[in-house]
Amino acid sequence: MSPWTPVILSAFVHSPLVELPKPTHELNDSSTWPKPQKKQHVVFHGYLGTCANLSKKLSFIQLLSKDGSHSLQIVSSANSVDNGKESAHEKIKNLSEHTPVAVRGLLRERKQPPQNDSQSIQKVKHVELDLIDIKALNKFPPDIIAKPDTQFPPEQRHLQLRFGNSLRKALEFRSRVGLFLRNELNEVGFSEIETPLLFKSTPEGAREFIVPTRRKGQAYALPQSPQQFKQILMGSGVSKYFQIAKCFRDEDLRADRQPEFTQLDLEIAFAGSEEVMDIIERVVRALWANMMSVKLPLPFPRLKYQDAMFKYGSDKPDTRLGMLISKVDYLLPGDLICKITPLQAPIVEMIALRFGASTTGPVATRKFIEEFLESPEGAPFTQNTDGAPGVFVYDSSKPLQGLQALGFEAAEYIEDAVSAEDGDLIVLQARQNTRFAGGSTAIGDLRLALHAAAVREGLIAPPTGFEPLWITDFPLFSPASKNESSQGGNAGLESTHHPFTSPKTPDDIDLLLAEPQRVIGDHYDLVINGVELGGGSRRIHNAEMQQFVMRDILQMSPERLSSFSHLFEVLRAGCPPHAGIALGLDRLVALMLGKDSVRDVIAFPKSGKGEDPMVKSPSLLNKETLEVYHLQLRE
Repeated sequence: MSPWTPVILSAFVHSPLVELPKPTHELNDSSTWPKPQKKQHVVFHGYLGTCANLSKKLSFIQLLSKDGSHSLQIVSSANSVDNGKESAHEKIKNLSEHTPVAVRGLLRERKQPPQNDSQSIQKVKHVELDLIDIKALNKFPPDIIAKPDTQFPPEQRHLQLRFGNSLRKALEFRSRVGLFLRNELNEVGFSEIETPLLFKSTPEGAREFIVPTRRKGQAYALPQSPQQFKQILMGSGVSKYFQIAKCFRDEDLRADRQPEFTQLDLEIAFAGSEEVMDIIERVVRALWANMMSVKLPLPFPRLKYQDAMFKYGSDKPDTRLGMLISKVDYLLPGDLICKITPLQAPIVEMIALRFGASTTGPVATRKFIEEFLESPEGAPFTQNTDGAPGVFVYDSSKPLQGLQALGFEAAEYIEDAVSAEDGDLIVLQARQNTRFAGGSTAIGDLRLALHAAAVREGLIAPPTGFEPLWITDFPLFSPASKNESSQGGNAGLESTHHPFTSPKTPDDIDLLLAEPQRVIGDHYDLVINGVELGGGSRRIHNAEMQQFVMRDILQMSPERLSSFSHLFEVLRAGCPPHAGIALGLDRLVALMLGKDSVRDVIAFPKSGKGEDPMVKSPSLLNKETLEVYHLQLRE
């Protein structure tokens, strides 16, 4: 035991932490305060702010509300006493800024101060507080420097949150979003039902986090989503289910992905895709109207996967950017095609980035594109094995407006198609002549990168507003990825969404055996401004059909199939048709607030390495823990 232990215990027993003065009012709700004329004592809780000492006997101190949103001026004078003990004036002058306090005093009317308020803190202007007593509820250490421009590292996330008003406001906004979604779904008959976090390993598609147990060789898996449990609920007599669920995927991380994330998950029995999309449109539209006073269209536009890939080169297109992709290989001279790609009989596509009068003309555009292609951001495009992009700048002072290499026919088509002006950028990109697969094409990625770079350089205005749309008619199966864990089959295919998605039409069912790559799934993604907020599908509700897809199409092993035996049993017991969706809550809130990363709307996010630098997780397992869970470290 430390020799300081009695001192520590004695100090704590006599501290205000044990006898906390109860507040009479909240500092951020002045509507409940008594009128100054009543001379009624009030008690506030909050943090000390800046102090202005007019003399040894008079000070003005800001008292910040508990949430940091409001401030009230305290007037402290040498006449402030507390029953002959140390004066309140002496107490408050000895306390440092940011100290949590309980303050007692009398409200009095105040002259209106000049209009120089901070945008993030609302000052109470009509009254101030005459200090009678103050109790420090803890100390604020002098080694922590907290100034308006202080940047705290991730290891001090608590200080990022406490002194980062925008972070706290984002979390408050997120809380209101969650409450709104719950209320909206409750009103239309949904039941909020929690599903287990300790599940078992099943081959749905993503890598799982494993939770070992003390039973040798046995482990739980954290759920990638509540997918199987919500389908079980549909076969259990629940007609409308939802929850705001925690999900876990051991995947490579990026700005919009975390190893643990939150999603709005819902499922409807006796329903198909139309019912789900209708519910989501109405809820999302109401959310935007209520939280942001923004009116979204109803219904949301729809775009088939193949059309989205052809027009935008992405299955989650930002339609605000324009820059539609055109197929132009049939217009181009053969020798030009050979110069821009080594592919035989390729498809060559074009995009145009319209600068027009926003630049100083062709010279500025050439400088922009040269710097972009020479930068690290441009390296993936210049090193594309299908060929680097061909770039042309519209310049009326040159033959064929600078498009001479394209030939007369292509130059005329481009000039008319994009209404080209001096300084506009024309980009060609070749790709293999195959069906679209995956989430984007090279020219689709280039479209986004060029637009973002032009915005950063101030050459074009950033896009504004919100443009939602549904992407539908995805391929039911995709070529198995080499980098991500598939569903464990041997057919060289994996489910584009997950193996529970139903084929869309009877014609698609007929193609299952002959041409599974051409089968369309009844799968839909909600996209707003290029952000995939979530996806859903109509599910396979027949046990024999579900087993057929897994066994005969994906060619899962008997061992893999057996891991779904619980689901087959539920479907076999007269499960009704059902459909559902999951929306990423982290992404949704980040999109609404205009944040670039979901880390800005999560209280304690993981880093790009999947680590929490504040609590130092994940942590190493010691020998005793390894033995308890029957684990051995492999060299």
